[in-house]
Amino acid sequence: MRNRVFGSFFAGLFALGLLSRGPAYAAAESNRPNILFIYTDDHSHRTVSAYPEAYPWVRTPTIDRLATEGVRFHAAYIGAWCMPSRATLLTGHHQFGVESMRMEGPYPGSAYDPERCPFWPRVFRQNGYVTAQIGKWHTGVDTGYGRDWDFQIVWNRPKYTETNQNYYYDQPITFHGGKTEILKRYSTDQYTDWAIDFIQGKGRDTSKPWYLWLCYGAVHSPYTPAERHRNEYAGVDFDTPLDIFGPRPGKPDWAQKINHWEKGPNGSPMWRGRSLASWVRQYHQGVSAIDEGVKRLLNTLEKTGQRKNTLIVFTSDQGLAWGQHGFRGVKIAAYDSNIRSPLIVSMPGSIPQGVVCRTPVGGVDLVPTFFTFAGVKLPWEMHGHDLTPLLKDPNAEWPHPVLLAATGQRFGSDVNVIPEGEGAFHAEVPWYVMVRDMRYKYVRPLVHDIEELYDMDKDPEELDNLAIKPEHQETLNRLRAAAISELRRTHAGFVDRMPPVRKAVSASR
Repeated sequence: MRNRVFGSFFAGLFALGLLSRGPAYAAAESNRPNILFIYTDDHSHRTVSAYPEAYPWVRTPTIDRLATEGVRFHAAYIGAWCMPSRATLLTGHHQFGVESMRMEGPYPGSAYDPERCPFWPRVFRQNGYVTAQIGKWHTGVDTGYGRDWDFQIVWNRPKYTETNQNYYYDQPITFHGGKTEILKRYSTDQYTDWAIDFIQGKGRDTSKPWYLWLCYGAVHSPYTPAERHRNEYAGVDFDTPLDIFGPRPGKPDWAQKINHWEKGPNGSPMWRGRSLASWVRQYHQGVSAIDEGVKRLLNTLEKTGQRKNTLIVFTSDQGLAWGQHGFRGVKIAAYDSNIRSPLIVSMPGSIPQGVVCRTPVGGVDLVPTFFTFAGVKLPWEMHGHDLTPLLKDPNAEWPHPVLLAATGQRFGSDVNVIPEGEGAFHAEVPWYVMVRDMRYKYVRPLVHDIEELYDMDKDPEELDNLAIKPEHQETLNRLRAAAISELRRTHAGFVDRMPPVRKAVSASR
């Protein structure tokens, strides 16, 4: 029944010609769905209790409700770190395809040429949507107000570099490209308030459908919870990750050097005099305000009669590791503990409810999906694939592996030639190309080190590197070829310039 409802929804769009039209559109605005894109920061899938990888004491009742009212994706790889993840969500391109984007000046200063690097929300504006962005901005000092966005209340982090760690209080907030004022409230709560005002119609043309990108700063460091949540999760405990301390058999040389934790009196991991458990507890406390914010957003959509006509997508820029493979509060690395995000898509009556899609997907896939729902023709070639077939049938065949290429702080043609040595590292992690299919994950470092291959069904913690074992060389070669194929498909300039990998095949066990 759910699939029939979903099919009729899209059949209506096709009948109206909305899936093939360009700037002009002919349908009544009421038939065009709103899109609420909730985007959190450094937010691991492990913090959402709907995910089986979450600790048993985790509580996110409203995000879980979204999952029961939609499709939860088992494995989503949105990006490797904050800036390229956002650049991908604004262009539909992998980091190496985001032309002219660059870091410059004090961190996180950055810039881009909007003609060489157009952001797609302007296309939605041209097609009758009101476009809005609220919260953290992290892709160039030019936020695009008036060009890409009709409505924008943002913390322009690249412009106000001296406040780059003010994730929760004292942010310089710029209103609609004009005045800038210091935010004194807890940012998660205030962003939610502004989003509610927008959903209710404040500051927008209520005759038009809308797209809102709500970018929470939580749960980025310094992992500050709201005062009301500081006593949550008292006494929590969990098993220490098996490879928090080295050595790490079978891992590349660079991974052997990760050592972010000290051994306490009983051999337990410590940092700055605090236990791993205390840091993880604080990190999870910061998620509680997000969950409360999502509840208020859902209530507002329901009270204003917009819930069934609003596509909600909940995800994060990437995950964050806490002890796994020796990391502490680090993204970037290709391990699921570092970069895997939650991803939940909900639109009751239009897509299935309460189901899990086990097909791995990427951040580049979200943009063409938005265009399909909006009934707008893609303005340029996108690197991802429209997810609507999986939203119609989460068990559908899906021939597309996920590609993620992490090239540090360089973008576009600036990565056509890969630097040598330390220049190809970012926060102790080498640049890499990752490919994930239904069962396996392959990682090729862009330095002279060994590859990694993991059976994600049998070894979800990624402890047993199959790339060094002779009995898995056929699978290794297959995914190695898949990585090259995806790089060629997406026009990666460095595809023929990658450094050779170091061979490290061990004797079969």
